[in-house]
Amino acid sequence: MNLTLHSIEQLEDPFGILAGDRYEIFFHLEVDEEDELYHEGGLLLKVLYVVEENASRVAQYHIFEKDTNNFIEVGLDDDEEVLVKEMCEKEIELL
Repeated sequence: MNLTLHSIEQLEDPFGILAGDRYEIFFHLEVDEEDELYHEGGLLLKVLYVVEENASRVAQYHIFEKDTNNFIEVGLDDDEEVLVKEMCEKEIELL
């Protein structure tokens, strides 16, 4: 699995209810043809990433088909989730 940044946006909390900062991050998701996630039109990974005072985490993620924007109901493996978290941290540091 290979991730490349597509876009990143800091989300606003107009009411100040939520602690920390939230980011919506989209990655292009490249997988091998033999992988169960493979889709000929390509995949996007949408991540909601939370940065709080003492910790940061992936709050949720969704995988979409790039060409149809259809949601794919499948989860990432534990090692893939670690990779996604590391990529999110890296991209936010670059902001």
